Amino acid sequence: MTVKQKKLILRIVLAFVVFAVALLIPVNKTVKLFIYLASYAVAGYSVVIKAVKNILKGQIFDENFLMTLATVGAFAVGEYPEAVFVMLFYQIGELFESIAVGKSRKSITELMDLRPDYANVERNGEVLVVSPEEVSVGETVIVKPGEKIPLDGVIDEGQTSVNTTALTGESIPRDASIGDSVISGCINISGLIKVRVEKPYSESTASKILELAENSAANKSKSEGFITSFAKYYTPAVVVCALLIAVLPPVFDGNWSEWIYRALSFLVISCPCALVISVPLTFFAGMGNASKNGILVKGSGYLERLASCETAVFDKTGTLTEGSFQVTAIHPEQMSEKQLLEMAVLAESYSNHPISNSLKEAYQKDIDKSRISEVTEIAGRGVCAVIDGKTVYAGNGKLMNEIGANWHECHLGGTVVHVAARDSLGNVIYEGHITISDRIKQGAAEALTELKTLGVKRNVMLTGDVRQSAEKIAAQLPIDEIHSGLLPTDKVTEVEKLLREGSPQRFLLFVGDGVNDAPVLSRADVGVAMGALGSDAAIESADVIIMDDDLRRLSGAVKIARRTKSIVRQNVFFSLAVKFAVLILSAVGICSMWEAVFADVGVMVIAVMNAMRAMNTGKLR
Repeated sequence: MTVKQKKLILRIVLAFVVFAVALLIPVNKTVKLFIYLASYAVAGYSVVIKAVKNILKGQIFDENFLMTLATVGAFAVGEYPEAVFVMLFYQIGELFESIAVGKSRKSITELMDLRPDYANVERNGEVLVVSPEEVSVGETVIVKPGEKIPLDGVIDEGQTSVNTTALTGESIPRDASIGDSVISGCINISGLIKVRVEKPYSESTASKILELAENSAANKSKSEGFITSFAKYYTPAVVVCALLIAVLPPVFDGNWSEWIYRALSFLVISCPCALVISVPLTFFAGMGNASKNGILVKGSGYLERLASCETAVFDKTGTLTEGSFQVTAIHPEQMSEKQLLEMAVLAESYSNHPISNSLKEAYQKDIDKSRISEVTEIAGRGVCAVIDGKTVYAGNGKLMNEIGANWHECHLGGTVVHVAARDSLGNVIYEGHITISDRIKQGAAEALTELKTLGVKRNVMLTGDVRQSAEKIAAQLPIDEIHSGLLPTDKVTEVEKLLREGSPQRFLLFVGDGVNDAPVLSRADVGVAMGALGSDAAIESADVIIMDDDLRRLSGAVKIARRTKSIVRQNVFFSLAVKFAVLILSAVGICSMWEAVFADVGVMVIAVMNAMRAMNTGKLR
């Protein structure tokens, strides 16, 4: 509990004691008035001060103004207990709100623990303790057991286990040794390691995640926008209605005191606290719950859209499949299998694409890059390299067609890398092809099935692979549509077609691995980046970031989003129904100030407590 909350509790208790004295001790009316005023001052001085400050700023019609006007008016017509009790109960409601906001904020602000306080950097044979912002790329930092990794980098010395819970929600430590990448914000558990820094602090994972968490309130949901607009027009309208109730009827019956009391009750009831507080609080609680489960949502607007998605579009490699390929068959035409693999590896040696990495892994030898004099990447096709003075091409069938190679299709399934070379006469000789198969990612089938049960109508797969390879993967998953042989720009085109086919109130989410999918992530209604830690493109482009590589968290994110939106609707309908019912009863004289207190602060407390349910889905995996 914060110091501010403790002070508020003390004020409420003190005000209640003074209020009880005024109620129970038999004294004359003047003394009783002063005791009530003392209780009112202790409980409500902050509300009155806020109301005056806002009036001076031109912000008149807010809850502070309504509470001050209603309670001061109640004193004016001699309803002292009601005036004090309204302010007391209002402050109790404010206390509940403060505690609720604190709890819902906790999961998001816990991300602030990611921020490393210092870095042990090696300079000139000494170890200096400096701010992470002062460490340059290429320098070496020493991370001892129990310390946070201050910057993104690669381990040059030592081995350890790394706790990534704060980033991914995953409780199982990850082993890391020489050559492994590590990211800032994780905790070194067991061994001392030396890390070569690859990014400045401003571009590190911890820094970017913190920036997103701090700015997550910027993208508001439609519900929040509606409530803000509603309160803007609603509050002045009810003040005018209250004024009419206080002035018009007594012109005819002369009972000014009765009608002013009704108008004051009307004002207390009309305060839109329950809506203004509970709706953003619910979304904030939902985002806090998501972050607790390793899902970072950039704003409540994206959480609201996620709840209404009817089409889920997936990139294949690295999202539905592991992206860790196995070379399963080599088909030589002109040279031996070893020679064909070596030629492909040399051509692909400068690429970090998963397919290239798989070829290198299958080669299992050091690559002699002195044999390579030129390398040219051909987007969406493959590569062209000069090896031992000879031009070699490695890529897909489109590349073979462009260079005029006499190639043929492979019917074994999987990704195919064709290899061709130009001879001394300039003729293109087709050397053969290498077949590479990818594996379905663990949990992918379960995740897509779960999305279906949650009401997602279509699961669509986009891939640059040939149709045969795509169909082989799709046959093992609940996929409704396949679009294969796509370049990055083609994926954007396909997503735009799917967006046009969908209904206006239902949304499309795209799930990618965050490396090559930035344009599509930006174009979708909701862009979801999988396993995006350390991927700048994903962190910048995605709306939702699933911090580890578990696709099953996606269905968990949809569950949280739908639960959050359901609670928002409950609060809106409940608050408006009670408020309008009691407003009408108050206007005709059936409800007193006591019922008005329940219709305002009581409803707010119930709505706030209901909003906190968005925090309590527990661990999703």
